Amino acid sequence: MEKTDHVLIVDDDRGIRELLAGYLEKNGMRVSLAANGREMRAALEYGAPDLIVLDLMLPGDDGLVLCRELRAGKFRSVPVLMLTARGEETDRIVGLEMGADDYLAKPFAVRELFARIRSVLRRARMLPPGMEVSETVQMLSFGEWRLDTTARHLLDAEDTMVALSGAEYRLLRVFLDNAQRVLTRDQLLNLTQGRQSDPFDRSIDLMVSRLRQRLRDVAREPRYIKTLRSEGYVFCAAVTTTEGPQ
Repeated sequence: MEKTDHVLIVDDDRGIRELLAGYLEKNGMRVSLAANGREMRAALEYGAPDLIVLDLMLPGDDGLVLCRELRAGKFRSVPVLMLTARGEETDRIVGLEMGADDYLAKPFAVRELFARIRSVLRRARMLPPGMEVSETVQMLSFGEWRLDTTARHLLDAEDTMVALSGAEYRLLRVFLDNAQRVLTRDQLLNLTQGRQSDPFDRSIDLMVSRLRQRLRDVAREPRYIKTLRSEGYVFCAAVTTTEGPQ
């Protein structure tokens, strides 16, 4: 029996909540609703949804605060699609920096939001297109780090776990599986998100910046991710694999 996707909508506009809930439920999804951060936290006590639609402008804790909270806690792997009221680049950039997986500016067509939700869910559940991973690979090691590909945990030299969002994990996997190869921004966006970039799309640069922070990498003197002007990025550290039964 096919699983029903569960979407949590967090928006203080009752009309938008009810409109989205009706459309998503009509298209086979289960929906929970919250008007603010308090109601979102209460809804999460019943378990993690498959995706959270999170409005940026909320009373009390806004969407950026709540997204940061989600990424720092046990729901860090739940995809977040952020809604921005103005659609300004600054809002989108900050949302991505806080860990949102995608964004959509208001006003929007409900069909487009539904398509975005399905796209984010699809990306969250599968490896990037073209990535072939051995069923026996459990650890990818580079420098002082190890990536547990079974549990999707990043571990430092002291075995301390560093939390990764779903988008950060996918980007790191692409880099590790293509170490020493130059990858353009278009290639990275296609491999991690399954779409092409537009001339003003900075989402890959933001994700690389977030990943560098997780790896404690310095852009001016990179140990892992090197920027190549007008070309893209290259993962410059050696990567080794440790195999074993799953």
